[in-house]
Amino acid sequence: MDGTTLEAMRTVLRGPVIGPKDPEYDEARTIYNAMIDRRPAAVVRCTDTADVIDAVDFVRDHGLELAVRGGGHSGAGLCLVDDGVTLDLSPMRWARVDPVTETAQVGGGSVLGDLDHAAHGFGLATPAGIMSTTGIAGLTLGGGHGHLTRKYGLTADNLLAADVVLADGSFVTATERDNPDLFWALRGGGGNFGVVTSFTFRLHPVHTVVLGVTLWTLDRIGDVLRWYRDFLPQAPNDLNGFFAELVVPPGPPFPEEIHGHKMCGVVWCWTGDPDAADKTFEPVNEAGPPTFHFTSPMPYPMLQAMFDELIPKGLQWYWRGDFFDRITDGAIDVHAKYAEGLPTDLSTMHLYPVDGAAHRIAQKDTAWAYRDAVWSGVIGGIDPDPANAEVVRQWCVDYWGELHPHSMGGSYVNFIGAGEGQDRVKATYRDHYDRLASIKRLYDPHNLFHANQNIEPAAA
Repeated sequence: MDGTTLEAMRTVLRGPVIGPKDPEYDEARTIYNAMIDRRPAAVVRCTDTADVIDAVDFVRDHGLELAVRGGGHSGAGLCLVDDGVTLDLSPMRWARVDPVTETAQVGGGSVLGDLDHAAHGFGLATPAGIMSTTGIAGLTLGGGHGHLTRKYGLTADNLLAADVVLADGSFVTATERDNPDLFWALRGGGGNFGVVTSFTFRLHPVHTVVLGVTLWTLDRIGDVLRWYRDFLPQAPNDLNGFFAELVVPPGPPFPEEIHGHKMCGVVWCWTGDPDAADKTFEPVNEAGPPTFHFTSPMPYPMLQAMFDELIPKGLQWYWRGDFFDRITDGAIDVHAKYAEGLPTDLSTMHLYPVDGAAHRIAQKDTAWAYRDAVWSGVIGGIDPDPANAEVVRQWCVDYWGELHPHSMGGSYVNFIGAGEGQDRVKATYRDHYDRLASIKRLYDPHNLFHANQNIEPAAA
């Protein structure tokens, strides 16, 4: 893009168009993962849907590369493109709750904390992630799981409508009734089909939840995982708990004597009667007495924001994931090996449950292709120091390589790491891929939206 084209774009759009010579350029191209260092020719901050339409038309008509940024949490950095245009939705942060219909409409640039805050005032919430800084757009379009998944399903399962700007610049609303094929594809198919400028979600009664954190020493990881794999799928759906390997961070609620220790454990969320929480957590002792066990009632948005400061924007990240329908003994051996080798204080592995209410949706009803999965796993190599970028990346790749044979073959699309290739995308969508490719041909036949885990348009 030359200077003349940049200036032409500025005359078309209401929001700021930030180029490499502008003082705010470096800030504008910064995303959550500091391992990604790309230099767009322009970052376009869209103020409203009209700006999105004009930006899409301009980029398409000038033959430019396009990426779309919602919250900027893409681990693979897919919200930035070198020498092209990043369409930044961050000015479109808003949430509007209707307490009568128990629904919320949310702007395409919103983060989870915006929705959590707005809905909490009415004692409502929808399942969406575990960090308040995550963008609602990327999370939802990938499917979305979090603390409330076993109780209320995936984020995409609670999507009622989406306003979308298509590749030809037209604007449509997708629901079960209107543009149903597009609506089907948006619920798990990623950012392949257009720019979603607003989402409408179903909300559920959630106000105060009970947080639980249970930790064991790493020499107990085999006993803990064998207990966890049997216990959680049989537990009531009011109980969600993701398994983690971690280095215990300094500070409360952890006692000083375990700070900096490598441990394994479960982070719990109980949405049932708070008075029943202690009895609910009694089975943790079946895995052997934990080194640390903590519970506390708290407002749901507080739980959602609990990890924000621990893992802020600007760290070096590399992650890979897989779906699992069981935790095999062989997988447990792999987990034990790589948990001992956690390379940095922030590197981790999580197993998120995706059963319970998520299993009530038929496989054919959404683009999410793993309704038979019980866990969505992710391995994250994380550190603030760029000098450790290759260390955390290699640990993640090696860990994933040994664990993958114990998986179902595909991954939550948002956990596909940089450079994994098209075969991984196809494995993620299984036999849904061909239908998604046909819908892609209908709505984006020239693959304008390809800066994503890309689904190529089917041949005519």
